[in-house]
Amino acid sequence: MYINFNFKNFEPSEHLKDYANNRFQKLDKYLKNSNSAQLQVILAVEKFRQIAEANLSSDEFYLSAQEETEDMYATIDAVLDKLEVQVKKMRDKQKDKRKKKAAKSSAQDTGPIPQNEFTDFEEDNIVKTDRYEPKPIPVEDAIIRLQQSEYGFLVFFNDETNRVNVVYRRKNGDYGLIDPRM
Repeated sequence: MYINFNFKNFEPSEHLKDYANNRFQKLDKYLKNSNSAQLQVILAVEKFRQIAEANLSSDEFYLSAQEETEDMYATIDAVLDKLEVQVKKMRDKQKDKRKKKAAKSSAQDTGPIPQNEFTDFEEDNIVKTDRYEPKPIPVEDAIIRLQQSEYGFLVFFNDETNRVNVVYRRKNGDYGLIDPRM
């Protein structure tokens, strides 16, 4: 992580520079790709107020924090604490997104359906039955037919693969194709 310090209205001691640099290096352990991260720290003195402002930016995020106290060391610690909370929160959100994505993909790969799920099936639930003999058509024509129909899917015989396929509407407006291989 690259750290840049700006000092306004005072000349910092070497001890203060080292202290601030060591404290802000602590953020490095929370960052996934710390090579692309940049931290801009502005330390200022206005009368009796000691002000610290920190802006942490990367390819994936931008975080900022500001703190004001009567002691510069305490101000540095306080602004670091604020940034740490933000970085941890951001990291937890990214973990949650990855977990949800993994759970969603594992839910789609459930494998074969157990036979006992069909034993409770009642024939009364079938409202309508359509029977037809699908004619061989290309996928593009099947999509056109689906666009013209009120249904969310269309079963057709794919003339390219010589198999029964299903084309369906996705939530985002695109179309999906199911091509079972046996």
